[in-house]
Amino acid sequence: MQWYVLRVAANKEGRVKDALLRKVETDDLGDIIGRIEVPVEQVKRIRSGRQTVHGRKLYPGYVFVEMELSEDGRVPEKAWFIIKSTSGVGDFIGTERIPTPMRDTDVAKMLSEAEKPKEAPTIKVEFSKGDLIKVREGAFENFEGVVDSIDPERGLVKVNVTIFGRSTPLDIEYWQIEKL
Repeated sequence: MQWYVLRVAANKEGRVKDALLRKVETDDLGDIIGRIEVPVEQVKRIRSGRQTVHGRKLYPGYVFVEMELSEDGRVPEKAWFIIKSTSGVGDFIGTERIPTPMRDTDVAKMLSEAEKPKEAPTIKVEFSKGDLIKVREGAFENFEGVVDSIDPERGLVKVNVTIFGRSTPLDIEYWQIEKL
């Protein structure tokens, strides 16, 4: 079996995966279709002091399917019908009904991300020291400044802004600022 990339509707990856798994089990297609993956990473968000954990899809709009093609390189008829009749499914990457298999390096990368242990999520902060930012919300809205330091554990960014001609350090939550 080889891995293939299936285009799906945005934000429907999980539903497509679940529907395909049910259909494969119901129609006993385990010999043609193997694993189905949607790699997700856990991301922590902090807003107003509350932490939430969200799953972020690493490849939005794609589902990875391991399957066996027929001798002529096409998707077998039974599998093709089941996949195409699933709501939200587009087509495989490749030419019509002849999908292009993924390279071994891409498969290894995708599987390592999909099978990664669900460790403690981290906060995604897109800022680094020295970045110019603008405050989007809060008491200092529309002030501009420079990032001095980042505290990813608490979700705070220390920013130096100029107030009345003096540089003033502020601790602001990372989601309240944007890069300039």
